[in-house]
Amino acid sequence: MSKDDFEYHAHAAGASSNMAAEGSGLFVEGVFVPADTAAVFSETACAFAVRLIRMALEEDGPDLTSLGIFPAEEESSAYIVAKQRTLVVGLPLISLVLAVTGMSPDAWHAEVQEGALVENGTVVARLHGRTVQLLKAERIILNLMTHLSGVADLTREYVQRLEGTGVRLLDTRKTLPGHRYLEKYAVRVAGGCNHRMNLGDMLMIKDNHIDAAGSITLAVQALRGRYSPCPPIEVECRDAAEVAEAVKSRPERILLDNMGPALLAEVLPLIPRDIEAEISGGVTLETIRGLAESCRERPADFISVGRITHSAPSADFSMKMERGVK
Repeated sequence: MSKDDFEYHAHAAGASSNMAAEGSGLFVEGVFVPADTAAVFSETACAFAVRLIRMALEEDGPDLTSLGIFPAEEESSAYIVAKQRTLVVGLPLISLVLAVTGMSPDAWHAEVQEGALVENGTVVARLHGRTVQLLKAERIILNLMTHLSGVADLTREYVQRLEGTGVRLLDTRKTLPGHRYLEKYAVRVAGGCNHRMNLGDMLMIKDNHIDAAGSITLAVQALRGRYSPCPPIEVECRDAAEVAEAVKSRPERILLDNMGPALLAEVLPLIPRDIEAEISGGVTLETIRGLAESCRERPADFISVGRITHSAPSADFSMKMERGVK
């Protein structure tokens, strides 16, 4: 399964340990990544996720409350329930959280599919294991799921506003440190597309680069002279003159920064179809449709929106404990 494919076979999640025994999955950061997690996240994404989970455990420290109330060997069941209408994103991370916290990664099963739109009150997953371990893993699992599901919910709203325009929604690098691969995964689940994962995936010439280099032309020439092969280049443009100059340098993509519909209607026809056009800057749910439709004869290929990751409200999930294993 492609790591860029959000499809996740939720009911196979409980088979993680069996799949691992057959040799699937991978080791990262000294942890065996369960197969269901490795099926949808790249090795790099898994490494960041393991570090995040370990950091969360370190931040929490020992759970003195649970350790003081429950015998070490006591076992319980638990279930995760949605407390609002929401997309469900983050199920493949449950196995990884359990593995990092020392539990069996197959000590749970999903009740819905990853990416499912569920109603308030829907049980999305059930877990079992030692009570103190479940309580230790609870907040980490919920923090990941509430955040990623919130990113997906907001992304879905933007994607819906673009329906029928042929313009695709892009995320940005405006992500929480350490969460980028997970947040961009949530964007994909909700129907958005990923921009570059890091500074090496695409070379973006922004206003400060242009001003320091002297011109767009000189900046592009410098990059192509420095790297062989040269990664794809994107040039950020602020007005029609910069767009015309950028087109002559033949970058792979031109970013139209903070331009309204009237200016977009003027500059988009200047960009040949074999150069991608991206609209960006201050895009909201209220403005995205108008920007996408600003030039029907030459629409943009993408509109990028930073707020789908940096300003997404968390979805609401909770975990309920049931003493004894069912």
